[in-house]
Amino acid sequence: MDVILRKTIENVGEAGEIVKVKDGYARNYLIPRGMAYQATEDNRRRAEAEAARRAGKVASERADAEALAARLETLELHFNAKAGEGDKLFGSITSGDIAEQVAAQGYTIDKRLIELEEPIRMIGIYKVTIRLHPEVRPELRVWVVKEE
Repeated sequence: MDVILRKTIENVGEAGEIVKVKDGYARNYLIPRGMAYQATEDNRRRAEAEAARRAGKVASERADAEALAARLETLELHFNAKAGEGDKLFGSITSGDIAEQVAAQGYTIDKRLIELEEPIRMIGIYKVTIRLHPEVRPELRVWVVKEE
């Protein structure tokens, strides 16, 4: 059976694509869950309209993310932390701490969007990437200085 996918499905196809799948898979899984619909002429026109709407939405989301990224890249975050021998911190600076300080500057960023492999545990200057959009990833400069 030919179906039009409404969502990207791994090992089947991309959203908006017309694919041939087994009849039972289409009738019992894809169509009832709203993941696809049968490839009729009316549904083909409907899929084209959805694709145009989706493309417009993605373009506007990317434009918003690029505008926010331009403002975020100018930020420099400063953390004063207690440190011991070898400039090792007593504690750590996490993505939550970074999100709080970005919020204090007037921007709301979810801490889960901050790409920090592991918490910062040493004095120094770090570049931290924020995942705003799959194609937009600005870098913040984070300064960790020893508290006197």
